[in-house]
Amino acid sequence: MATVETTTAQPRERILRAAAALLAEGGRDAVSTRAVSAAAGVQAQTIYRHFGDMQGLLDEVARRGYAAYLAAKQAQGEDGDPVAQLRSGWDMHVAFGLSDPALYRLLYTEPRPGQQFAVTGDAHQVLLRIVERVARAGRLRTGVEAAATMIHSSGMGVTLTLIAAQADGRLSDYEGLSENVREAVLDAVLVPADDAAAPQSAGAGHAAVHAVALKSLMRDGVRSLTSAERALLGEWLDRIAAEDGQETGAAKPGEQPPRRR
Repeated sequence: MATVETTTAQPRERILRAAAALLAEGGRDAVSTRAVSAAAGVQAQTIYRHFGDMQGLLDEVARRGYAAYLAAKQAQGEDGDPVAQLRSGWDMHVAFGLSDPALYRLLYTEPRPGQQFAVTGDAHQVLLRIVERVARAGRLRTGVEAAATMIHSSGMGVTLTLIAAQADGRLSDYEGLSENVREAVLDAVLVPADDAAAPQSAGAGHAAVHAVALKSLMRDGVRSLTSAERALLGEWLDRIAAEDGQETGAAKPGEQPPRRR
């Protein structure tokens, strides 16, 4: 059973450490008021005084456990190759889940309205900024939000699959799964580097790529246009991207690309 040092740390810190240890050892159901009280050496009232209720305690454990992963995501910076950062970000996400599966499940499989995104939202913003940079480089087939959603949801599905396999001792049976899915998703949302470098030979879909890139650049503001004009131009760019997307098999902004046969 989880125990923590009860002589030096303050009660709030002991409670957090105890809850995190119980979560890691036994999952969400192991984090009960009685178990946390015993492990932290405090009365139940002390937990409620610091965190309101057990859900408040779990929320704080989730925020704290997520902090190190978020710091690593944010440390990627804005100067590197954004496509390479998409790959490394995917790998970091999967590694985070496998290193702390109970915390990952708490974050991603027990959503509550507004709360899940409050914890994981900063990491999603990092992903959105990287995808924005991909779009500005002329490498994105679809809208920024759609691409980010596809990458995130696919990565989460892979991570949960590998967590289940790890728990069953079958992780080696899934060797290569993460990389294969990652590359399939990136292939669906990215324009090949050669096509981006040679727009004159990129085919009918290149107008869609430029439309996505220009709309992304407009997020920084276009001073010569009014807000109404920017909104209208954004709508036109969406229509261009959608029309050429139908011709090339790329996704419309906000939609997933069609399945390849």
